[in-house]
Amino acid sequence: MAIERQPPDLIARTKAFSLAAIHCYSRMPRLAVAQVLGRQLLRAATSVGAQYREAQRAKSVSDFLSKTEGALQEVDEAGYWLELIHDSGIDTGIKVKDLQAEAKQLLAIFVSITRKAKEKKFRG
Repeated sequence: MAIERQPPDLIARTKAFSLAAIHCYSRMPRLAVAQVLGRQLLRAATSVGAQYREAQRAKSVSDFLSKTEGALQEVDEAGYWLELIHDSGIDTGIKVKDLQAEAKQLLAIFVSITRKAKEKKFRG
């Protein structure tokens, strides 16, 4: 069963999301709470692209699903940290709402990718 590969623009998009999170974290105040939330965001957001890249080298549909579900979980978690950063009023020097919007879009993309892969797996 062949694994349907996604266009390379999603690789670039997940990398851009990671870089935006890095930029956000680097501009956060050095207050303890901001640093804790920022590190959590950094870990989750940078993991999205890494998981997705691993999915591109999957050996099976099950392996592909495992990696894309990992990316889905990480982007959802990144969205949560962004929500806390925004709602707490921490100044990041960037528009956190834009990063939140991108997290929501990436989440929708990974939900779709995962659904299609599951359908393919169970049909195959």
